[in-house]
Amino acid sequence: MRSIALIDVNNFYVSCERVFNPKLIGKPVVVLSNNDGCAVARSNEVKALGVGMGAPWFKFKDLAKQHGIIGLSSNYALYADMSNRVMSILRQYSPDQEIYSIDESFLDLTGFQSRDLIQYGQDMRKRILKWTGLPVCVGIGSTKTLSKLANHCAKKRPVFNSVCNFNTMPPKDLDDLLGQVEVGEIWGVGRKLAPKLQALGFNTVLDLKRANPERLRQQFSVVMEKTIRELNGTVCIELEEISPAKKQIISSRSFGYPVRDYNSLAESITLYMSRAAEKLRNQQSFAGSVYVYIRTSPFKPDDPFYSNGLTIPLSSPTNDTRQLVNVALWGLKQIYRPNYSYAKAGVMLGEIVQEQGVQTDLFTQIQTSPKSTALMTAMDNINRKMGKESIKLASEGFKRPWKMKQGNKSPSYTTRWQDVPTVS
Repeated sequence: MRSIALIDVNNFYVSCERVFNPKLIGKPVVVLSNNDGCAVARSNEVKALGVGMGAPWFKFKDLAKQHGIIGLSSNYALYADMSNRVMSILRQYSPDQEIYSIDESFLDLTGFQSRDLIQYGQDMRKRILKWTGLPVCVGIGSTKTLSKLANHCAKKRPVFNSVCNFNTMPPKDLDDLLGQVEVGEIWGVGRKLAPKLQALGFNTVLDLKRANPERLRQQFSVVMEKTIRELNGTVCIELEEISPAKKQIISSRSFGYPVRDYNSLAESITLYMSRAAEKLRNQQSFAGSVYVYIRTSPFKPDDPFYSNGLTIPLSSPTNDTRQLVNVALWGLKQIYRPNYSYAKAGVMLGEIVQEQGVQTDLFTQIQTSPKSTALMTAMDNINRKMGKESIKLASEGFKRPWKMKQGNKSPSYTTRWQDVPTVS
């Protein structure tokens, strides 16, 4: 029998904030999305007050005043660095790891079954808490779907003390437990499919486990068949130890303030393309097309609405920031219209190919010259060592009055020298 573990950081964004600001522990805290718009992370205290995921901040401001809810701006640099630290610790417990999301990781522990895996999971929790300050839960099952459910039980049921191993439970006890878990908690089912399954009489995980996989495949999809088989212990979804390269890279943001002039739009497009190009190089890829778009706010009926985008194919794939920015700015000139209050802009890199698969044409100078490669490598190394945007294109601008609102953002404690906490 396989032993697949899912390790999940509890309330990840909120927990990261609490590591460096212990005054937040025990208090209701929400982390807000871009421009401090919606709740993207909630402490247990906030969840108990009925604030839902994605709830707009302005709608529960009165509730926040009443109960002292603390709203924090997203600090993505901090969260990404803390995630990397957790994943590197987990790598010490198994060579077979799939980083599923910023706060979740699968480990294949099949080769460690001679150990007490519940104690092994407790060791993971203690080390991560000691080295990073972050609390985690561990779920273990014979498939990825079962390990996700085990993690859910570890988080919601104190009897498991944050580590739940389905593989050590007698079949009857496991079925009794699955009969108490709603079908919507299954990985891949969620809110959209749960009502349809409930209408067919599948209200709990146990109900779905006992369903006919071929029949439900006809009514839903092959994914549903795999889910049912995984609930019964048949591995249908293997670990992806190497994340596949992205086929599209999108970089976009809503502006903190309306933008009316072309130069500010050009600055934002340069910034977004620079970030996208860096991601492209990190996965050793080249882009064959560039898409750029701008739009005004659809939520202001008194202002005229305008939205437009343009895809520009490249004669030869490239990952050079300068060339990609030039193409994006050319596209921006084609779609820009004056006298509009723009609320959002973005870029997308498409037709992405790996470095070994780059094909040039006969009539264009090769885009990936040694000088270009050396320059981009130097830029990436400097920014990696000295911090983001230590070196950048001048067309990104410096003042950025349009940048997104982050009125209550915590310092970048682990990624900027000037923000590193000091003890006196």
